[in-house]
Amino acid sequence: MPDQAIEKMSDEQIEAGLEKRAEWSGVGGQIQRTYQFGDFLGSMAFVNKVAEYAERVQHHPDILIRYNRVTLTVSTHDAGGITQKDFDLAEEADRLAG
Repeated sequence: MPDQAIEKMSDEQIEAGLEKRAEWSGVGGQIQRTYQFGDFLGSMAFVNKVAEYAERVQHHPDILIRYNRVTLTVSTHDAGGITQKDFDLAEEADRLAG
């Protein structure tokens, strides 16, 4: 079920959100982070956890896998930019990366 009226964040709100998620950065109207794991299997285990969460909340990041590195890039297409949903996904991804 889609969320109602997802609000695009202001530049100030995005900056404040990024201050709380120091490993994330703003890139071209999206937020992004690269995680590093011990090996490819560690990367894939993380990606599978992120996929399960993304499917549950119906908010899907772009995922780039390079052996032991995984880059997540996220924005809310329906809102035309970054929303709280993106920061919620960032927080959960950080938790899953543990």
